[in-house]
Amino acid sequence: MSGNAWAPKPADLPAEIAVFPLTGALLLPLGRLPLNIFEPRYLAMTEDSLCQGRMFGMIQPNAGEPGGAHGPSLYRVGCLGRISSFSETDDGRLLITLTGVARFSVAEELPMRRGYRRVRADYAAYLGDLEATPRLVLDRARLEESLRAYFRANRIEANWDAVRETPDAMLVTTLAMVCPFEPREKQALLEAPTLQDRADMLLALVEIGAHGAPEPEGGTRLS
Repeated sequence: MSGNAWAPKPADLPAEIAVFPLTGALLLPLGRLPLNIFEPRYLAMTEDSLCQGRMFGMIQPNAGEPGGAHGPSLYRVGCLGRISSFSETDDGRLLITLTGVARFSVAEELPMRRGYRRVRADYAAYLGDLEATPRLVLDRARLEESLRAYFRANRIEANWDAVRETPDAMLVTTLAMVCPFEPREKQALLEAPTLQDRADMLLALVEIGAHGAPEPEGGTRLS
C-alpha cells in the first residue's frame, strides 16, 4: 500500500510520538527510509502508528551518555517520519517506507507503551523543515568529483545517471542518509540548521572520507 503526497502544517505534527532508536539510521525531512520491522515491540509500534496518524520518530542512541530506565541514552534531536508505504510478509514482518516530515527535539521521555519508547516532541526550532522549496546553492561538479573519489575509497558502486538527474535538495538528503558516515557524523548532518549547512557539511565529509577511508571487504551498491 502506498500513501499520497502529504503537505503537513505545524498543527499536524503530533506532540507525543513513538520513537525507533537505531544507530546509524538517518532520516531527514523528505527523505525516504526503508525499514524491515520484525522485533515484537517495533511491530507493535508500527501497528499503533498505522492506526494513529501513521507517524513515529527515528532517533539515534547516544553511546557517549549513560543509559536510563528505558534503555540506552538518546540523542536530543530526531526526525518525525510518516509511513508512506507498507506491506506484510508471510513470516509476519512489516516492510515499510518512512518519509521524513520534520525534525524534533526531545522535550521529555514518556512512559513506554507495549515495549516501545515514546517522547514528547518539540518542533519549534525546525518548522522550516515544512517548507516546500528550501534554498540551496550546490556546486554539483565539485560534489560529483568528490563523490567519485569517496565511492572508490569505500568501494561503493553508483548509478551516475541517477545521481546527475536527482534535484539538488533531494541529492543532498539522499547522500546524507545513505553514505556510510559514522553515527556522530550522521547526527551532525541531522542537526545542521539549514539544508545549505547540511550540503556544506556533506561535501566536507565526502572530501575528508575520499582521502582517508579504509577499504572494507566486499563492496556496496548505491543505486
